[in-house]
Amino acid sequence: MLLDDLIFRGLIKDCTDIEAFRERLKTPITLYCGFDPTADKLHIGHLQQILLLARYQKAGHKVITLCGGATGSIGDPRMTSERSMLSLETVKNNVEAIKKTLQRFINYDTAIMVNNYDWLSKYDILTFLRDFGKHFNVNYMINKDIVASRLETGISFTEFSYTILQAADFKYLYETYGCELQIGGSDQWGNITSGLELIRKTLGHDKKVFGVTSPLIEKSDGTKFGKSEGANIWLDKEATSPYVLYQYFLNTADADVINFLKRLTFVTKEEILRLEQCVKNEPFKREAQKVLASEVTKIIHGEEELEKALKITEAFFKGDITTLSLDELASAIASYEKIKVSNNVSLVEILVEAKIATSKREARELIANGSIQLNGVKVSDMIVSKENAIVDNYSIIKKGKKYYYVIEQ
Repeated sequence: MLLDDLIFRGLIKDCTDIEAFRERLKTPITLYCGFDPTADKLHIGHLQQILLLARYQKAGHKVITLCGGATGSIGDPRMTSERSMLSLETVKNNVEAIKKTLQRFINYDTAIMVNNYDWLSKYDILTFLRDFGKHFNVNYMINKDIVASRLETGISFTEFSYTILQAADFKYLYETYGCELQIGGSDQWGNITSGLELIRKTLGHDKKVFGVTSPLIEKSDGTKFGKSEGANIWLDKEATSPYVLYQYFLNTADADVINFLKRLTFVTKEEILRLEQCVKNEPFKREAQKVLASEVTKIIHGEEELEKALKITEAFFKGDITTLSLDELASAIASYEKIKVSNNVSLVEILVEAKIATSKREARELIANGSIQLNGVKVSDMIVSKENAIVDNYSIIKKGKKYYYVIEQ
C-alpha cells in the first residue's frame, strides 16, 4: 500500500489523523503541493515533494501542482529574515519556468496545474479581512514555529499574513476540485493546518481534509543538502549539468546514501534493503552510491544524459579525458574548484602556485616521473598559457592516477 511505502521511505513526519488517512487512501484522493516561484528554477531540495506527487499519481490518485504566483510575490516567512520582494513581472516569469520543470516529472494528462494568482488576486481587502482574516486568532498564529522565531527580530504584516493566503488556497482547491489533501515539507506544517482549520470553520466541521508533511532532507554531518561548493544543485541542466549532479550523489556519505535512495528514487524496498547490506558489508564498492547517482540523474535528465555523465566519469577514472568532447569537458570542469594561476609561466611554477606540488624540486620530479598530465597528455616542463587551455581559459592538470585540478589563466 502507498502509505506503508511512504512510511518505509521516511516520507511521513506529521499527519492529521493517520488512521483515517490510511482508510481514505483506499480510494483515489485529490491532493496538492505548492511551489513558490522565488526563482526561475527548482533545486534538488524540491525533488522530494515532486517525486511524492509522482508516487501518489502512480498509485492512482489525482495530483494538483500549485505555482504560487500570488504567494510568491509576498514570500513565505523564513526563520532568519524578511525575504526580498519580487516584482509581479519577475514572479510571472518564474511561474512559467517552474511549470516547464514540473512537466518533466508529472503526467498532466491526468494532473492539474494551477496558479493561485488566478483567485487570490480577485479578493479585495474587505473580502480578505471578513471572509478569511476573521477566522484566524492572532495568538494561534504567533505560536507557529516560523512566526515565533521572528518575533524578536521582527516580521512584517505581509509575511505574517502568508499562512492565511495558503489556507485560502486549500479552501479554494477543496471547493473547486474536491481536493482533500495538502502535502509539503515539515516547515509547512503550520501553513497546512491553517488550511484545515479554515475549511472546517467556514464549510463545516464535518468536512474531512488531511495534511501530511515529510521531513526536510538533511545530511548526517550537519552540512546543507543540495549544495556543492556553496552553490545550489538545480534541476535545470543549464544551471547544473547532469555530470555535476551525478558526481554530487556519487559522493554521498555511507551514512546518508540509504536515506537518499528511499526518498529520492523509485528503487524498490527489496533492492534498497539489499543495498543497505552492501553499505554495511562492502562499503568500498560504493554500489549504493552508484545506484543513487544513476537513478537520480535518470529521473531528472533521462537515460541519454545519464549515459553522458557515465561516459565522463569513466574517462576521468581511466585518465583518458582526450576521448571527451568539448561540451563533455565543460560539464566536467564545472564540478571542480577553479585555481587561478599566472599566465605564460612554466608548468613547474604553476604546480607550485596551484599547490599541486610543495616545491619546484617536487614539481620537476613529478614531471620527470611522468606523474603530471596537462589536458590529458603527459608533458615535460613547458610554458603554460591561455593558448594551451582546453575549454575557455581552463586547463586540466592530472597528478598521479586520480587527482585532477582545474587551473584558470
